[in-house]
Amino acid sequence: MKLADVESNMQKTVEATQRSFNTIRTGRANASLLDRVTVEYYGTQTPLKSLANISTPDASTITIQPFDRGSVSVIERAISLSDVGLTPNNDGSTIRLNIPPLTTERRKEFVKFAGKYAEEGRVAIRNIRRDAVDSVRKQEKNHELPEDEAKDLLDKIQKVTDKYIARIDQVLAEKEKDITTV
Repeated sequence: MKLADVESNMQKTVEATQRSFNTIRTGRANASLLDRVTVEYYGTQTPLKSLANISTPDASTITIQPFDRGSVSVIERAISLSDVGLTPNNDGSTIRLNIPPLTTERRKEFVKFAGKYAEEGRVAIRNIRRDAVDSVRKQEKNHELPEDEAKDLLDKIQKVTDKYIARIDQVLAEKEKDITTV
């Protein structure tokens, strides 16, 4: 396993963690809140953003304009059953989600969710590190890599790991600030 591959995989993990953070409400309307919502459309689980135009006309409203008017009730049901925690309002052709102001307890709950997502990201990065270290040790054992080169590579892998874990911590701190800011 090359160091560039390790770094690339860790970068992808940080980006995935960032996307998970985007699904947490902060008190402002944000279309990415609905990224994880899937709708059963003609027997197939389909992402909501593939079935409708999602926009935020103001800071407290998300509007969903389905491409197919017949799917309005199915989309409404999928949002109700999802973990978004918002009640959809349907006017026949458009679905509106009103974003209520967050209570202090709800903000604390969302900070815990963010911490959970960050920990999942850290674990994924550590798993990438473990796989890379195992690969280097295997190469060293098979005499494909000199001992001093292997040690140098292991040090570089640890430095890259520390860098990306720090990046996840930084993104978490930004998200926590975003959630707790009224």
